Amino acid sequence: MTRIEEQIRADIVEAGRRLYARAYIASSDGNISARLDDRRLITTPKSVCKGFMTPDMLVIVDYNGNKLAGERDPSTELPMHLEIYRNRPDVNAVVHAHPPNATGFAVAGIPLTRAVLAEVIATLGSIPIAAYGTPSTSELPEAVRKYIKAHDGMLLANHGAVTCGRDVLGAYYKMETIEHFAKISLVARLLGGEHLISREEVERLQGLRGIYGTPAPAPLCGDPSEAGTDQVVCQVLEAPESPAQRLVPDVSLALRQARGPQRASLPDGVEESRDGEIRLTYGELTALIADAVKTLKE
Repeated sequence: MTRIEEQIRADIVEAGRRLYARAYIASSDGNISARLDDRRLITTPKSVCKGFMTPDMLVIVDYNGNKLAGERDPSTELPMHLEIYRNRPDVNAVVHAHPPNATGFAVAGIPLTRAVLAEVIATLGSIPIAAYGTPSTSELPEAVRKYIKAHDGMLLANHGAVTCGRDVLGAYYKMETIEHFAKISLVARLLGGEHLISREEVERLQGLRGIYGTPAPAPLCGDPSEAGTDQVVCQVLEAPESPAQRLVPDVSLALRQARGPQRASLPDGVEESRDGEIRLTYGELTALIADAVKTLKE
């Protein structure tokens, strides 16, 4: 065994320990893999708690998923990992886990695609949701395939999250970032909503990714329709254009809250798109909020 392989084994064990310690996984959940060379991968075994693995438990497979070495069987989610490696030659490690807050967003069907945190924009960009696929079947790799060329991390509908990186700990840290982002987003929404970073500021942050050593796998979409359907080629990020402001209130959320749980009819001139996005001017929003306040006082 080479020193490089020994280090990769140690990193996988350490990443598994951290995932379990942070409650990103429970029982035998989750899986981690890494490239050894151009013909071999190393992966966590199935039916083993990743918080208590030892280096000798890991399994070596080829890029078709055939076991080459190891006493145990490879993770049942290996096909998802293989799909990522096939589509991303720059990726050397993959981490899959079920961090509670991020998985909550995945279960609710809410992607983490709002421009809220500068650190997230500069490391991951947007975090979409891959369609639901039955675990351990070909459905999950097919769902992940749609987004993996443009994203280093994504939520998995009603399942969890998956991240990739240039090395094992790099992929693990992106999982930490997703869960941290999800927790902050949840708190902000409970407190009344987020202020979004403007498109102009987002582009400035994207330009800094090279300095931070986190190059983007794909550019931001100028228009969501540019993303593509079969395989996404750019990142869709909710960031309103506002040359005069760096932070912009989330207008759509404010309007939904003003409408209340009964979803009263919209004022004249205000439109709601098919995906639920509200479009209105600042004056229309002001008038709507003023009317809501007046109603509450009555």
